[in-house]
Amino acid sequence: MAKKELKNRRQFVKEASAAALSFMIVPRHCVAGSGQIAPSDKVNLAFIGVGGKGYSTLQNLKSQNIMALCDVDWNRAAEGFSEHPEATKYKDFRKMFDAQANEIDAVIISTPDHTHAIAGLAAMELDKHVYIEKPLAHNIAEVRALTEMAASKPHLVTQMGNQGASGEGIRRFQELYESGLIGEVEKVYVWTNRPIWPQGNPIPTEVQPVPDYLDWNLWLGPAPERGYNAAFHPFSWRGYWDFGTGAIGGQMSVAARRRKRTRSPVTNASWPWPQRTFATPA
Repeated sequence: MAKKELKNRRQFVKEASAAALSFMIVPRHCVAGSGQIAPSDKVNLAFIGVGGKGYSTLQNLKSQNIMALCDVDWNRAAEGFSEHPEATKYKDFRKMFDAQANEIDAVIISTPDHTHAIAGLAAMELDKHVYIEKPLAHNIAEVRALTEMAASKPHLVTQMGNQGASGEGIRRFQELYESGLIGEVEKVYVWTNRPIWPQGNPIPTEVQPVPDYLDWNLWLGPAPERGYNAAFHPFSWRGYWDFGTGAIGGQMSVAARRRKRTRSPVTNASWPWPQRTFATPA
C-alpha cells in the first residue's frame, strides 16, 4: 500500500470517528425531527453530570447549543456552570426534562455507574439521543433494559463512551492485523493499572455531615439508603458495589472488548468472540 494512500485512509478514519463522538456533523433535521433545517444547524444538548469526565466532554462539545446542565454537586460542577451562563442549571434531571424536554435533542450522561441506566432510560423515553459514559450501566439487567429501549426506538442515536476505540494506536493495530503481518491472533493479553482507587475495603459506616453544595439523596438515586461519607463521593465510589463496578466495569468495557465478525463503523475492524478468558491479579 502506498504511503500517501495509507495516510489519507488513516486521516479519514480519524476525522470520521471524531465526528461520530461529537455529533458535530449530523444535521439537526436528521436528529431532531422533520423540517427544512440547514445542515450547519447545531444540536441542542443537555448534560447530566458536569464535573470530572462530564466537564471534559462538555469541553469537547462546547461548539453546540448547551441548553441545560444538571449535577447533584454544584461545587464540582462550578467550572462547567460558569463557562455556560446560557444553560439552565439543575440538580434533578427529572425537573430538567419536565422544564426543557421540548428544547433538547440529545443528552450526555457522565454520572456514577449506578445512575447511568435511570438517566439513559428517562432520556430515551422522551425520544432523546443518548451518549452514556462507560460502563453502560451498573449491572446486566440495566444493560438489557437500555438495549431493549434503544431497539424499540431505532430512530435514536445511542452510544457508550469508548474513546479508546478511536485512537491512532488501535487503527495502526488494525492495519497490521488485516494486512496479515502478524498472522492469526490466538491469544491477547490485556493489562491495566486499575484500580487506582480504594477497592475491596469494608464499606464505611461513619455518617458524616452532607456538604451544603451536594444533594446526597439525588446522588444515591436507586442505590440503598445510607449516610454520606467522603469515601464515596466524588471519586472512590468506583470501589463500592452499591455505586460502581470497580476495575472490571471501568476498564474491561474498553481494554478487552471483543466484537462478533462484523465491522465497526468507526474502526472497520473485524473481531471474533474469545473462546476463553482468564484474569489474574497484578
